[in-house]
Amino acid sequence: MSWADEIRLIDINQPATWPAWFMVMISLLVSLLLLLGGWHFLIQNQLRVLESERARETELRSAYSVKKGMVVNLPAYKAQMMDIEKMLAEMVRQLPDSTEVPSLLVDITEAGARRGLNFLVFDPQQEELGDFYAILPILMEVTGSYHQLAEFISDLAQMPRIVTVGDMTISADDAGLLTTSVVVETYRYLPGEI
Repeated sequence: MSWADEIRLIDINQPATWPAWFMVMISLLVSLLLLLGGWHFLIQNQLRVLESERARETELRSAYSVKKGMVVNLPAYKAQMMDIEKMLAEMVRQLPDSTEVPSLLVDITEAGARRGLNFLVFDPQQEELGDFYAILPILMEVTGSYHQLAEFISDLAQMPRIVTVGDMTISADDAGLLTTSVVVETYRYLPGEI
């Protein structure tokens, strides 16, 4: 009798009469269904979770490497920060406060007079506010020789306060005397802004 005939004669309600090969086939089929169901409902979801956790681990390792590099260099960063704060404090000391501006203006005119320059115009302009400082432009027009002017500019550069020179125009008369129009800027510290 062929296996197709045996399958037709199998009584589903009487498993004790089933042929051995059929019982093995049913057992394998049930096992396969259990494995596929377990794979689909349990393992496949866990594999997705595992994959997302691996991606998260990679991100965390990257973040850890960056933070580790920062921690390793922290003493150098702190030292650099202290140096920057010292430099900033030194520069702030070079910015006069509002009570020191008049004496700075006097120092500028005295420096010019010491070098033999004649002041035709000395006109402090309106202050321009910056982040933590104010710029005080001073329009000046002076007469003197080339060397007197150069020495005066050198004196301005060596002042203990920050003074910059810009917008300079120089004209000479027939006698060789220079008339110089210049805008000198000094800076004033605005307390409480840093």
